[in-house]
Amino acid sequence: MTRAGPFEALTRIGFAARGLVYGLIGWLALRSGRTEDAGGIFDYLDSGGGTMLLAAMALGFLFYAAWRLLDAWIDPEGRGSDAKGIGVRLAGAGSGFIHLGFAGAAALHVVGSSGSGGGRSSGEEGARTALSLPGGTAILYAVAAVLIAVGVAQLVKAWKLKFMRHLNVGGPAHRWVCWLGRLGYAARGAIFLVMALLFYRAARDHSAREAGGLAEALQSMPQTLQTAVAFGLILFGLFSLAEARYRRIDRRLADAVPG
Repeated sequence: MTRAGPFEALTRIGFAARGLVYGLIGWLALRSGRTEDAGGIFDYLDSGGGTMLLAAMALGFLFYAAWRLLDAWIDPEGRGSDAKGIGVRLAGAGSGFIHLGFAGAAALHVVGSSGSGGGRSSGEEGARTALSLPGGTAILYAVAAVLIAVGVAQLVKAWKLKFMRHLNVGGPAHRWVCWLGRLGYAARGAIFLVMALLFYRAARDHSAREAGGLAEALQSMPQTLQTAVAFGLILFGLFSLAEARYRRIDRRLADAVPG
């Protein structure tokens, strides 16, 4: 096995872990109307005795986060240092930090140290913290603006299919992977736009309770839209599993890992 082998394998487990999270979020919403975020999925798996699965997910998310951060830092695809390139790289780094948080949350479930969070969503907690700071309302408006940008970017991905250039997939599989990604990214775009609306309302009303994350965004949707988005999230989960198999991972990123 080459030096890149373990890094690639564990990063691909991270893609699969992401797929499981999104797939379960969509499946629970379709099955029973239960809306969850990643933390709720970890609780769900933990309650079912999935300790070993959570351990594998924690490790996968850790390496997925490392891949995202290294990709943003090293820039093997040559996105550059202009405004557009920096924006794309910062978005990748942001995804890395988010998945680093997922790794930590999954690991806490494995060691039995996860907390309930007092029933508040992470979005509400973040908004409450922001509103306690000087200029907190402006911070929430800025968060809403960022979420709009992310949501639009997801929809553009769904339309232009640029995500396919990162995959080594051909033949009959190309078509169905393309549609899994297209519909999955469209669902994610809808989620981010609704989250933006929730944070906008929180800023407008100066009320942290108005804010919310993925679970609250799903819950706030009309039933027909919630069903369509939940189905799209299942498809995005399947697309993530396809990425675990077909995504190109530059070996120069593995070379940057010490050891």
